[in-house]
Amino acid sequence: MGKKFLPGQTIGIIGGDELGRLSANACHGLGLKVLLLDPNKDCPAAQVCDEQIIADFDDLAGFEELAVNVHGVIYTTEAVPTASLRHIQPVVPVIQSIDLLEITKDRLLEKAFLEDNNIVLAPYATIVNVTDIQDAIDGIGYPCVLKTAEKGHAGHGQMVLYSPADIRKAIDLLRFGTCVLEAWIPLEKELVVTVFGNERQEVSVLPAVEVVQKKNRWHQSIVPARVLPEVATEAQRIAKALAKNIELTGVLTLELFVGKNGAIYVNEVATVPSLANNLFRSAANFSQYDLLARSCANWSLGSAKLLATAVSVNILSQDQFESEKIIDAFPDWDFQYYGKLASGDNQPVGYITILTEDIYQTLEAIYQTQIWD
Repeated sequence: MGKKFLPGQTIGIIGGDELGRLSANACHGLGLKVLLLDPNKDCPAAQVCDEQIIADFDDLAGFEELAVNVHGVIYTTEAVPTASLRHIQPVVPVIQSIDLLEITKDRLLEKAFLEDNNIVLAPYATIVNVTDIQDAIDGIGYPCVLKTAEKGHAGHGQMVLYSPADIRKAIDLLRFGTCVLEAWIPLEKELVVTVFGNERQEVSVLPAVEVVQKKNRWHQSIVPARVLPEVATEAQRIAKALAKNIELTGVLTLELFVGKNGAIYVNEVATVPSLANNLFRSAANFSQYDLLARSCANWSLGSAKLLATAVSVNILSQDQFESEKIIDAFPDWDFQYYGKLASGDNQPVGYITILTEDIYQTLEAIYQTQIWD
């Protein structure tokens, strides 16, 4: 059993965006000091951390400085190179799994990992060149989804193929390298389930969250998810079993598709929290950031319990001004902003959580603001 972090000790956080900011606040709640590493001195986490090392994620000197000034390190962005983490691992504990991060950066490695752990996936094939696509479609059929094996090509990483006419368009995606072709799953719901583990091999899992996407990014969350109770329970069971199988330390977020027959498919996993879970700050006894801090500090995790029905809506940069105008009109809505000083379009700048007794009435109230048409 690893050593427990105590109040007054310092944890290093790599990644200064909104996930880093909210994780830092949770670490402060445990009495820990936070030393941030991020290249942007004006990033959201810099506003709440005790100190910051301004360095790129591939700057080994910056990582060395971090390592000698903290008792342990966590990361809140998957953009950090695993080589940088491995470089400091002999000096300071990197609490989350570096190997798991490496796996989740690559869809093919990720699928092999999930299959090894008996997780149900949609049928898929590895695509190296255009001729592979037609061979794979013979078994997978239309429609299907072509994705780059390497994650991180924001806005350019996938496309849907509806007919042979779309195969020619796939050439652009193949320029990024090897791809994955996946069967299209007719969806009833999309869920997010996030699980946490500590070095005591305790595991805690959050309730399943129903996620509504808009233009391929998180738009709304609803909890409890509007699925059959046995589907929500099975989603949690899958996450918990996977965490135990791999002796998870830190956080693992599962994105799941629920088919029309109630079948659950894991689409992908991540080793950082999900913005879709932000509503638990108001709706549960622990937020995801509380559980991340407790897991990395090797504190007892306890059990996450839902305290209220809730809806959350993402605030993007282009919607920030309009969202600020309705703050006084909805005094019971919990408006939270990340403190981003400047950002382009489609950047998350905050979120709203609404505790409710009527999900549909709340969704209609959000729609009637005419901010999120």
